[in-house]
Amino acid sequence: MTDFTALTDTVPTTRVVVIGGGYSGILAANHLRLRDDVDVTVVNPRPKFIERIRLHQLVAAGYDAGVDYGTLLGEGIRLVVDTAMRIDTAARTVRLASGRELDYDYVIYAVGSTGTVPQTIPGAAEFAYPIAEFEQAQRLRTALEALHPAAPVTVVGAGLTGIETASELAEQGRNVTLVCGGRLGPSLSDPGRRSTAKALAKLGVTVMEANVVTEVRADAVVFADGAVRPSAVTVWTAGFGVPELATASGLRTDAIGRLITDETLTSVDDERIVAAGDCAAPSDQPLRMCCATATQLAPQAANTVLSRIEGTTPAAFEYAYAGSCISLGRRTATLQVTRKDDTPVNVYLAGRAVATFKEAVCRGTLWAMRRSARKPAWTFWLKGGPRPAQPVPGPKVVSKP
Repeated sequence: MTDFTALTDTVPTTRVVVIGGGYSGILAANHLRLRDDVDVTVVNPRPKFIERIRLHQLVAAGYDAGVDYGTLLGEGIRLVVDTAMRIDTAARTVRLASGRELDYDYVIYAVGSTGTVPQTIPGAAEFAYPIAEFEQAQRLRTALEALHPAAPVTVVGAGLTGIETASELAEQGRNVTLVCGGRLGPSLSDPGRRSTAKALAKLGVTVMEANVVTEVRADAVVFADGAVRPSAVTVWTAGFGVPELATASGLRTDAIGRLITDETLTSVDDERIVAAGDCAAPSDQPLRMCCATATQLAPQAANTVLSRIEGTTPAAFEYAYAGSCISLGRRTATLQVTRKDDTPVNVYLAGRAVATFKEAVCRGTLWAMRRSARKPAWTFWLKGGPRPAQPVPGPKVVSKP
């Protein structure tokens, strides 16, 4: 005879919808499995996880950046391949593009970020290629494949993404110009910047440090001084945005749409919505958009949800940075050492050994996600990064189920 009482006792009682299947979403979903009475659903528009930190490799050499979610998600976690269009906080549902609605008790908001091009620069939206998402990278690769290797390629934006993209393309024999808009590698120290500039020069990248692009054409870029430079393909890496889901859901956001939270990563509008990664703006003072931020915030966002389920007070999140590693093609890299607040110090490492280290970091990120699928308690984040002394007001109190 079946013991229906026992079956009822094992049915998950708390429904958590994780919106976004990137680095933050997957790590947060896996960490929620610390409790066996939590029903976890991940909503993601693609059927595969995308290694965003590898997209410049996809563009330059066709690297396969897609990873099967079956290897990354822990047992019992459901994947819904769809796009979240609106969070209805009153009804506690997530409305999907397909028309389906998912009921929730808590949402982990992990929609990530996206590449953008400014509408204020004539021709940028029409002719420039962002690279921050899988589809954007595929579109750029298709455009490059149609070009002669000697055709001029312009990369606009000399942050870490721009430097890595320019390096990767140049190593493949492309004729690359990197337009910095003021400074090469603004997050680097002066010694680290000089080392990176030497590596770019060795690869044949033309670095235009002070120049600013004011117009993008189908076959050229125009600079602030009126100069016109041929460009068969223009890659735009100077800026990130975030999906508009929080805004569409009537939740408070910062100027670019990141969800404003308190120091427990909880929305200042609704304690049932907790954010992690690039789309979060804790106390309206967000951290750098990067994988290191995503992986540190993810388990802590999950811990906030778990604390609320248990009826305990969530902890304020912690974080710190140790440095940033920039690949310069496949054979060299720069490791910039930083303070815990992400500001650079005059210490860096460079060369082939650092390139090997960077590759190990990229592989290690996937390893950590797979480990969290097997062992939900396995987490790691740094401590000591400074936070604002006066956080924004906490969320309104919401009744318990």
